[in-house]
Amino acid sequence: MLVVIVLIGLAAVAVSVSVTRGLAGARVRAASSELAGALRATRAQAIVHADEQVFDVDTRANSYQGASHRDVALPKGLKVSITSAKEDRPDDHTGRIRFFPDGSSTGGRITLKAGQREWHVNVSWLTGEVRVVDQP
Repeated sequence: MLVVIVLIGLAAVAVSVSVTRGLAGARVRAASSELAGALRATRAQAIVHADEQVFDVDTRANSYQGASHRDVALPKGLKVSITSAKEDRPDDHTGRIRFFPDGSSTGGRITLKAGQREWHVNVSWLTGEVRVVDQP
């Protein structure tokens, strides 16, 4: 009887670890999708208003700001980094992607990292297209 109870306990621990990892992965996937949506909205604002729009990523605060001009904080346990042009780095912890009225952009890559997993949000400089890529 004791062996059965120990096996049930081990099974419960294994399931809880798996569920916790699954929830964390889902949270990061949702955050990357929201970030991509904010980038697309910023691009759309540039086209609609025929005016350059900027998307800022603050790596120190783990947040971003798009055309809505409000800070959006990323979930806890998630690290953000950005690869963008040197001219689009207002300071040492802020990166910027600019979108132009024709839909193009300065391009760049925003990386969200949780543990060993990474999600890249790529922005094409030529078309301004935004894509999310999951890196196992």
